[in-house]
Amino acid sequence: MKNAFLISLVIIIISACTGSGRQTVIPGPEKVRKTVYVIIDGVPADMIERLELPNIREIASRGCYARSYVGGTVGRYDQTPTISAVGYTDILTGTWVNKHNVPGNDNLEPNYNYWTLFRIAKEQEREVRTGLFSSWEDNRTVLIGEGKAETDSLRIDYVYDGYEKDYAAFPNKDFEMRIFDIDEFVSQKAAECIREEAPDMSWVYLWYTDDAGHIFGNGKNFDESVRLADIQIGRVWEAVKYREEHFDEEWLFIATTDHGRGYDGYHHGGQSLRERTTWVAVNQPVNERLSGGSSAATDINPTICRFMGFDVPRDIRWEQDGVSFYGGLDITDMEISPYDSTVILSWKCLDPEAEVSVWAAASNNFRNGCPDEWLPLGTVPASAGTFTADLTSLPPSDFYKFVLDTPDGSLNRWYDGVPEKYTTFKLQPEI
Repeated sequence: MKNAFLISLVIIIISACTGSGRQTVIPGPEKVRKTVYVIIDGVPADMIERLELPNIREIASRGCYARSYVGGTVGRYDQTPTISAVGYTDILTGTWVNKHNVPGNDNLEPNYNYWTLFRIAKEQEREVRTGLFSSWEDNRTVLIGEGKAETDSLRIDYVYDGYEKDYAAFPNKDFEMRIFDIDEFVSQKAAECIREEAPDMSWVYLWYTDDAGHIFGNGKNFDESVRLADIQIGRVWEAVKYREEHFDEEWLFIATTDHGRGYDGYHHGGQSLRERTTWVAVNQPVNERLSGGSSAATDINPTICRFMGFDVPRDIRWEQDGVSFYGGLDITDMEISPYDSTVILSWKCLDPEAEVSVWAAASNNFRNGCPDEWLPLGTVPASAGTFTADLTSLPPSDFYKFVLDTPDGSLNRWYDGVPEKYTTFKLQPEI
C-alpha cells in the first residue's frame, strides 16, 4: 500500500503539477467562486509524502501536491522564525516577519498595515462572507485583529473558536488529547457551516499535530496524529464536494502547514532544511511557481486573492512577498545583488512576451501606514531576465525597495546595503 501511495503521489506531482507561466484556461459557465484553506500545524513534507493520507491525496489528485517553504531568506532581512503564529501570519498577509511583525507565539503586536486575507476580503466592493474555524482564539483576536481600529473594525461572519479556554467542555487529558478533541469539534463545525452556509472564504486551523510532534517526536504516535488530521481535513473536503455537486459553485481548497520540524521531530523554529520545508495540496491547476518547487507560504494569500477575483490595492500588493501559483505568471524567483553603485535585479522569465516595469522607493513609510514615493526606473522585456538599477540616480539612502511589476503579478526585494546575494530555495520531494 505504501509503495502504491508513493507511485500515485509521483504521478500527481508529474502530471497534475505540470504548468507554465501562461496558463490556458478553457472558458466555461461562470460559477460562484469560494475558498477554504486548512492549516494542520507543524507537519513536515516528508511525513505527508511517506504516510497514507487519502484525503490530502484526493485533493492533490484534482490539482497538485508540491513542496513549499517558510522562513524567508536565510541570513537576510526577511529571515523568519519557523514558529506557528509566524507561519499563520506569513500566509494571512503574504509577507515575512520583517513586515508583519509576528516573531513568535506570545506578546504579539502585528503590523496591521500589511492586510490579511480577511481585511482584503472585507474591503471588496461586493459582499464577501468569511469564516474562521480555529482551535486557537488568538488567530482571530490578535493575528487577524477582528474589531480593532487598525483593521477598520473588520468582522468575521462565521466564527467557531475559543474552545481551548473551555475546560468544562474539553477537560484535560494525557498527551494533550484535549487539543485533539477540540480539533475534532472545529473540523465538524467547519464541515457543517460550509455545507449549510458556504462562506465565501474560510480558514480552518487544526492544532494537535504540532503538540504530537513536541510530545512524541518522530514515530508511530506522531504519524497517527497526521492520519487523524487527514480525516479531519476530509470532513471539510466532503462539504466542499457537496457544495460543488449541488450548487453552482467552484471551490479552491488548499491544505498546508505552517512549518516543518527538526531532524528528530520534537522541535522547530530554526532554519534547518526540514524546519523550512513545508507542502501544499490544492485542488485547482497551478502554474510553475508551485509545480517548479520555488513556492513559499507567502504565495497562498495572492493565490486566494486571484482565484476569488479580489481587487488588491497596488501598495498592498507591492508589499506582498508571495506570488499567485494559480493562473498566469510572467516572472518568478527575483534576486538582488549590489555591484559598486548599482543593484542588479534578476528573475526567471516564464512569458517572454511580457514586459517588466521596474520601480524603486527610497523609504519604508508603508510600515507606518503612510505611502512611499515609488519612482519608475524603466521597462524591459521579461526575456531580458535582468535590470541594473543605478543608485546614484535615486534619492540618497542606505535602504531601497525594488518592485518588478508585470501584467500577471509583481515581485519585490529590499536592498539594505549588505553585499551578499539573495538565495532562492528549490525544494523538490525526495521520493
